[in-house]
Amino acid sequence: MAEGSLFSFWHTKSQTFFFYLAISLTLNSTLTCLLTYIVYTSAKNYRTIAREYFEKLRWADGKIVCQKCGSNEKIYKIRDGAIYKCAKCRQQFTIKVGTIFEDSPLSLTKWFMAVYILTAHKKGISSIQLGKDIEVTQQTAWFMMHRIRFAIRQGSFEKPIDGVFEADESYFGGLEKNKHKDKRTAGTQGRNTKKKTAVFGIAKRGGDVFTTPIKNVKKSTLQPLIKNMIEKGAIVITDELRSYNGLSVDYAHLTIDHGKGEYVRGFVDTNTMECFWSLFKRGIYGIYHQVSPKHLDKYCNEFTYRFNTRRLVDTDRFTKTLGKTDGKLDWIGLTGKDKNWKAKNLTSSSVALP
Repeated sequence: MAEGSLFSFWHTKSQTFFFYLAISLTLNSTLTCLLTYIVYTSAKNYRTIAREYFEKLRWADGKIVCQKCGSNEKIYKIRDGAIYKCAKCRQQFTIKVGTIFEDSPLSLTKWFMAVYILTAHKKGISSIQLGKDIEVTQQTAWFMMHRIRFAIRQGSFEKPIDGVFEADESYFGGLEKNKHKDKRTAGTQGRNTKKKTAVFGIAKRGGDVFTTPIKNVKKSTLQPLIKNMIEKGAIVITDELRSYNGLSVDYAHLTIDHGKGEYVRGFVDTNTMECFWSLFKRGIYGIYHQVSPKHLDKYCNEFTYRFNTRRLVDTDRFTKTLGKTDGKLDWIGLTGKDKNWKAKNLTSSSVALP
C-alpha cells in the first residue's frame, strides 16, 4: 500500500498505540493536532510525532531550554530536529535530557506506551507483562516502571489544609499464619512491624490521598505527620488506635471502633482510606505478588497517583504524567548498586536519539 496509509501506520504496536491515543485525545479535546499529525504523516515518522508531541508538552510556551546551561535565548535544531544545540554554551542535548527518559536507548514511543499502560491499569501491571507488551526485557520494563513511579512521586500537601480527613494505617507483608510453622516469628501478628511494613495514609474527603511507609505506628511517628499536613481545627477521623490519643487538643478528633464491629456512624468512617487500602493490596498481592520494603514507597507513589487522578480519563492522566517527567533516576540511584546493567543494556552513544 502507499506510504502513509493507515495500514502501514498500523504495522507496529507503537504505531497502533499512537493511533488509538490520537483518537482518544481528540474525543477529549486534548491536543487534537496529534491526530492530524498521525493520519497525514507517513508511518516512518512516528518517532518525530512523539518527539514533537513531548516538546509541546515540555515547553508549552515554545521556548526550548538548554539542559546544560539553562539558557532559552537561541536553540538550534539539527539532524532533522532530533538534537538541540545551544548558541550560548555550544552544547548539544536531546528532548530526553533532564527527564526520566535520559540515557535510555529506547524510543519515546516505547516510553509513551509504558507510561500509558502503567497509569491506565487500575491495579498496575507486572514488569513481565509490560515487557511483552512493548517488546523489551523484564529487567528493562522493571527499570522503566520505577522511573515512571519516580516521576509521579508524591509530596505532602503544599501546606496544612482544612476540611474533613481520614487517617489510617495498613500493613504489608506475608501473614505469619500462612507460613510454615518453622518460619513463623512469635508475636508478629496484628500491628507488629517486625515482619511487616506499615504504611500510613491520610485522605481528604472528596480529595486526595497521601501515603508513606513508616517504621512503626507509635504516637511519635503518626502524629507529626498529621500535624504537618492538616490544619489545626480540622476534623480528623481515625480508628481507636491509642497512637491517635491526644489529637483532640488540636483537632475535632472523631473515632470509629472497628474492634466492636463499628464501621459507619453517621458521617464518621474511614471508608475512603479503607477503599484505597483494598485497591492497593489487590494490586500488590494480585499483580506484583511481593514488594520489598526498600521499594514500597515507589509503589505508594504509583497507587496514590492513580487514585488521586481517578476523575481523569486515561488519556488526560497520560498527558498529565508526561508533564511530570522532569528529573533523572539512574540504576545506581534506584538499586544502590552497580550490576553492570548500563553496560549491558544501554548504547554508548554520546547523544542518544529519542
